[in-house]
Amino acid sequence: MPRMKINVGPIHPSTHGVLRLIVDVEGDTIMDVEPHIGFLHRGVEKLMETRMYMQNPSYTEKLDYVAPMGWDDLYVSAVESAIGVEVSEPAQYARMILLELQRIASHLLWLGTLANDLGQMFTVFMWAFRERAKVLKLLEDVTGSRMFYVNFRLGGLSSELPIDFEDRTLALMDYLEEHVREYTYHLDSNPIFMERTKNIGVLTKKNAIDYGVTGPVARASGIDFDARKELSYYMYKKIKFNTPVLSNGDCYDRYKIRFIEIQESINIIRACVQKMPKGSVKGAPIKLIGQPAKIDNIIIQHRELPRGEGIIYLVPEAQRPYRIALRSPSYINLSVLPYLSKGAKYADLFAILGSLDVVMAEIDK
Repeated sequence: MPRMKINVGPIHPSTHGVLRLIVDVEGDTIMDVEPHIGFLHRGVEKLMETRMYMQNPSYTEKLDYVAPMGWDDLYVSAVESAIGVEVSEPAQYARMILLELQRIASHLLWLGTLANDLGQMFTVFMWAFRERAKVLKLLEDVTGSRMFYVNFRLGGLSSELPIDFEDRTLALMDYLEEHVREYTYHLDSNPIFMERTKNIGVLTKKNAIDYGVTGPVARASGIDFDARKELSYYMYKKIKFNTPVLSNGDCYDRYKIRFIEIQESINIIRACVQKMPKGSVKGAPIKLIGQPAKIDNIIIQHRELPRGEGIIYLVPEAQRPYRIALRSPSYINLSVLPYLSKGAKYADLFAILGSLDVVMAEIDK
């Protein structure tokens, strides 16, 4: 059977509008996939080296436009480490709540779009976006913005939490818990969804380690690593929560991991609301505070973002980063796509790519 090459993308939504795949097929069997990236390259790292410290969160938030608060936190916490700013206990709990709300919103968008991409499951798409809208409304009321929040400041947040924040948050968790559990009944009983995800795009534990994948992609292949537990930042050490780990490493397990993570985030948020002490969560003004950092200090900061472990390498200067480098989980996870796709059917390519949950803005940077 003759082989041929098919250009997939860059189109929206199947390849996110800025990802091109050159797919080598023999019949309808994939022989190779070559991802082409760089359509969204903006030179963010070099731009950040020309700006003062607290002018940069507006750049980092646009790396992952689905979950911008995660990169905001990662960058601000790196600057806090560089200049020795402590985050108060109430502010730590507040950040954790906001970050877990962001994780839920991110996973809901991913789940809804994956179900839609696989066909016949528009109901789940509508449900997921209905729930996500309620999460975004709460984040909007806290930050004043619906998409790009720029809400983290040195030592805390940009403003105090709303007076009714705790009650609204707990009510939202009750709502989410009740409605999200309905998804699994709809998807797990859907023969189309099961056929298109079960035993598709299998990534073994050994190959997951070899490729260095991270986050839900790694945990679906049996790798028990979550930076929230292993690195124990903020008050995660005082919160009991499970890190879901599965072993099949297929598209279905990558779906299931994120579904369970939504439930665990709900538990974390409830615990944080209960444990958060009274006190101000407001951080310092935007201007640099404290003593200028020494040039020989090197900061390497890690965070568990919704797509996996994000890392910032920062060489600080007095008023701005001297050097900064960003390791995004999407970039690492996309690298496994050619391996997962070889031998799969052409129609399975979109299930495999969707299960990796990549965001191209943090890949291209």
